[in-house]
Amino acid sequence: MRFFFRSKQFKIILSTVLVLIVLSIICFFIGGRISPQADLLGTIAAPFRTAFTKISNGFSDFVSAYTEGNNIMIKNAELETEINELREKLSDYEEVTAQNEFYKNYLGIKDANPDFEFCPATLISRDKNDPYGSFVINKGLLDGVSASDPVITDAGLVGYVAEVGYKTAKVATILSPDITLGALDNRTNDSGIISGSLKLAEKGQTRFYNLARSCNVAVGDYVITSGEGIFPNGILVGTIQSIGNDEYNNSIFAAIKPFCDFENLREVMVITEFNGQGEFISVEVE
Repeated sequence: MRFFFRSKQFKIILSTVLVLIVLSIICFFIGGRISPQADLLGTIAAPFRTAFTKISNGFSDFVSAYTEGNNIMIKNAELETEINELREKLSDYEEVTAQNEFYKNYLGIKDANPDFEFCPATLISRDKNDPYGSFVINKGLLDGVSASDPVITDAGLVGYVAEVGYKTAKVATILSPDITLGALDNRTNDSGIISGSLKLAEKGQTRFYNLARSCNVAVGDYVITSGEGIFPNGILVGTIQSIGNDEYNNSIFAAIKPFCDFENLREVMVITEFNGQGEFISVEVE
């Protein structure tokens, strides 16, 4: 409102009003002494009175409209503030709901594995140059995270902590050939080794190999960790998509589609402690 009073438009309106007021005063004195119908000056003053009345009414309407518009702008600003506050509350509610769902999904894993100690973490960046999908989380040594700690979601195995800093850590996924872990077919109990390859990583898959030719694995079977090395036993890995002969030896291998959705991964759990936890790589502080 204060900017309007300083504007050129307001100065023009004010000047016009002052001129009209002066003319009105002149007309008042003229009209007060001489009848407008009988006197020439009254006749001359009449149009000025009419014009002043119209302009005065118009100015009054303009001021009212401006004031009303200003009030509407203020109300709109207040409503916008209220809407933003409601949006913020809704966002907080959705975040709390998602966190509750996140923790609830891990309760079953914790109940089945009371020796597990968890550290929840959030993905904060991805390595775009890594074809195997490694990423960085917002937890590190100060949060109890160590190199070689397994990383999971409620759906299954993600990978392990490859490097760790004080407040961040880098996670290598099971799509990577840097990971080697013992695994079992959950239906037949046939054992093998899981390790990634570039060709399968491009399809979002990993390799289950060193399977005996006499094994009974089949497409659609679930594969779980066997508990050898740095990973606890019984963690879901994925489903068998295809089976073929290993070109390097007499064994067969299977392509596995992990249960973890790496592309949409946001929250993970680091298993910082479990019975029989082994060591795989040395701690590397950033």
